Amino acid sequence: MRQPSQMQKPHWLIWVYPTKIANEFNAAPQLEVTKEMRNLGWKVDLIAFGPDGKYMAEGVEVLCVASPDVYLFRHLFFHMRIIPYILRNWRQIDAILINQVSLPWLIPLRLLDPFSKKHPLLVMDTRTVPMESKERSTLKDKLRGRFSFLMNRLANILADGQTTITQRMSDLLRIPPRKLWGTWASGVNLDIFLSDGQNRCWPGPNDPVQLIYIGMLNYERNLMTFCRTVLEANRQGMNFSFLMYGDGSEKQELQAFASQTNGIIKVFETVPHNQVPKILAQAHVGVLPFPDEMKFRVSSPIKLFEYMGSGMPILATKITCHTDVIGSGDYVYWAENSDLEGMLKALEKVWQERFTLPALGQNARVAAQEFTYIAAAKRLNNALQYGFSIHRAETEKMHPHPIL
Repeated sequence: MRQPSQMQKPHWLIWVYPTKIANEFNAAPQLEVTKEMRNLGWKVDLIAFGPDGKYMAEGVEVLCVASPDVYLFRHLFFHMRIIPYILRNWRQIDAILINQVSLPWLIPLRLLDPFSKKHPLLVMDTRTVPMESKERSTLKDKLRGRFSFLMNRLANILADGQTTITQRMSDLLRIPPRKLWGTWASGVNLDIFLSDGQNRCWPGPNDPVQLIYIGMLNYERNLMTFCRTVLEANRQGMNFSFLMYGDGSEKQELQAFASQTNGIIKVFETVPHNQVPKILAQAHVGVLPFPDEMKFRVSSPIKLFEYMGSGMPILATKITCHTDVIGSGDYVYWAENSDLEGMLKALEKVWQERFTLPALGQNARVAAQEFTYIAAAKRLNNALQYGFSIHRAETEKMHPHPIL
C-alpha cells in the first residue's frame, strides 16, 4: 500500500469518539477504520473516554481522557480537556471528525480564525438516528432525540462538511450538497471473521438449525416477534434454536420469555467485539428482523457485514438497509414482512433448504469482500480529500495569489 513520501506530510485527523471505547459493543467502525486510515498514511488520533493515556483496544492505539460518570459533566470535562490539545496543534491538524454529542462543545472552534489559510476543518459524521419508538420513549429519550435533530440542523449550517453512513441518511437529514463530502458504511474485518467461520459445524439431518442475533436487544428491533416465530416453526415440525447476545430495553422480557422455551431460545450478555467471530462460528444463520421504519431504512447494520464475513446465510426483513447491501445476493432468506407470518415463511424456506446452507455461506463470504473496513477507510479518505479540495478552492478565492 502506498505510503506518503518523506517530503509529503501526512494528513492529521482528530477523531473524537465520546464513549468508553473498550466497552463499546459497536466500536468496530471507529477502531477498524482508524487502523486502516493509518495504513493509508494518515496520522489519526482516536480520542475516547478512559483512564488518561494511550491504550491499545483490539490492536488499535486510542488516546483516552478520564471524565466523571455523570452524563453532562462527563461530556463537559471530556471536551474541555481535549480542546487545549487541539489548540496546541491548531496549525498542524487537518480535520476534526465528530458526532452530534461533540458538536455543541467543539463548534466554537469553527469560529476561530475563519479567514486563515490553515485551520482544522470540522466534520460531523452521522451513523444513526434516534431509535426509540414514540410509544415507549421516556422523557430522556425525547430530549436526546430533539437534541440530535437540533445538532444535525446546526451542522448543516456551521460544520465545514459532513459524512454519513448511507446516502439515505444524508437525504433524511437534508444535508446541503456542498456540505456532504461523502458516505462510508460499516464493514467487516475478513481476516478475523473468516478464520473462525471456517471452523463452523453445519447441521446434520437430526440437528437444529442454529439462528443467531448479536446487537441491541431493544423493543424496536422486533426480536420478541421473531422469538414467537421460532417457536411456531418448531411447533409445526421444524427444528430451530435461537441465540441472542446483547443488551437493551427489552432484554429482561426476552430473558423471561426464553426461560419458558426449554432451551430453544437463549439470551446472553453483551460480549467484547473480539469474541464475536467465535460466537458467530457456533451458528448457521444470522438474523436481522428489523421492521420497515425510517430509522432502520437509512442505516447500515454492522452485524449484516459480520454475518457475511463469518460465512453464514442471512435471514432478513426486506427493507432498504438490507436490500441496498445484499441486492440480488443468493445467500439471504427474505422475510417480506416483519410480522410472524412473513418471518415464518422465511424460516420455512431455511428449513427446506437447510442442506444448502454451507454453499450459501460461501456465497456470503465472497460478497463480504466488497464491504471490508479497508474499503470503508478508502471512502472516508476520499470524502475528506474531497472536502480539502473544496476548502482549498474557497481559500484561494479569499486569498488570491499576488500578481508578480
